[in-house]
Amino acid sequence: MKLSDFKFDVPKKLISLYPAANRDESRLMVLHRDTGKIEHRVFKDITEYFGEGDVFVTNDTKVFPARLYGNKEKTGAEIEVFLLRELNSELKLWDVLVDPARKIRVGNKLYFGDSDLVAEVIDNTTSRGRTIRFLFDGTDEEFHKTIDTLGETPLLKEFIERKVEAEDKERYQTVFAKNVGAVAAPTAGLHFTPHLLKRLELQGVDVTPITLHVGLGTFRQVDVEDLTKHKMDSENYSIPDNTVALVNRALDAKKRVVAVGTTSLKTIESSVTANGRLKASSGWTDKFIIPPYEFKIANSLITNFHLPESTLLMTASAFGGYDLVMKAYKEAIKEKYRFFSYGDAMLIL
Repeated sequence: MKLSDFKFDVPKKLISLYPAANRDESRLMVLHRDTGKIEHRVFKDITEYFGEGDVFVTNDTKVFPARLYGNKEKTGAEIEVFLLRELNSELKLWDVLVDPARKIRVGNKLYFGDSDLVAEVIDNTTSRGRTIRFLFDGTDEEFHKTIDTLGETPLLKEFIERKVEAEDKERYQTVFAKNVGAVAAPTAGLHFTPHLLKRLELQGVDVTPITLHVGLGTFRQVDVEDLTKHKMDSENYSIPDNTVALVNRALDAKKRVVAVGTTSLKTIESSVTANGRLKASSGWTDKFIIPPYEFKIANSLITNFHLPESTLLMTASAFGGYDLVMKAYKEAIKEKYRFFSYGDAMLIL
């Protein structure tokens, strides 16, 4: 497929700047792949579609406050430093993006707030990318606590055009977030509440985790018309034994295996046995799912409404079928569904 196949206009007012007042009261569009039927519901109605033996696979990655503001030595110029991933914990080496990049060269030092945190730029990686080394006298725990104190919730400012607020720290995190490492939330999971998870459990639904640390590459603009030539950034993942056992049992019993988000979907489709079952593994995945694609593990998907030409939309289209998903998006715009990270949800059955 081509990039232009995923081009359409979303009115700016439909890109949600804030989450719904209650997580599970976002709107929910339900797509039935077998009939093409589209339903309009509320997210907490999702319990009506599942029962005994079905499995929800969630992403338990935890977002850390990845955006820091520092000052350049001598000039004092303010520099935004977006932490992408830790390369070496002992040396405190990190891959970062800096803005404005033209002011930052190898050898420059950056000072953060009134703390003892200093960073030195040691390499250029891309036009905005740098490798930096934090100079910090303290334990790992003290270092990460300092980052947590100084850092800002990493909302994607290109799309959520407002200042980060105190409530974002909690709302831009799923209720099952556990393993720190993501710089963006697995947004389909933002609609769940402890109460909703309890209701699913009482219905005999198993909710089980994988971990995929979402990177900014997920949101990087695709700049090639031929989608087969687009290269995804690698993201670190882990699939535990218990999840494998529950998922494979559901597949054997012909129950529903629900990927909560395209991150969960990508992860479980990255670790499949020769006979089409999930296997425990960990490592890095750069899997890019576009139509047409034969899914081996998941047979249901919960996902948000994504932006045009995004890799997330392409993956959702591969799952739901290009024509049906494009039809659903036209309907979503007409019905004023909310788009992007803090937006509404879609369930594809």
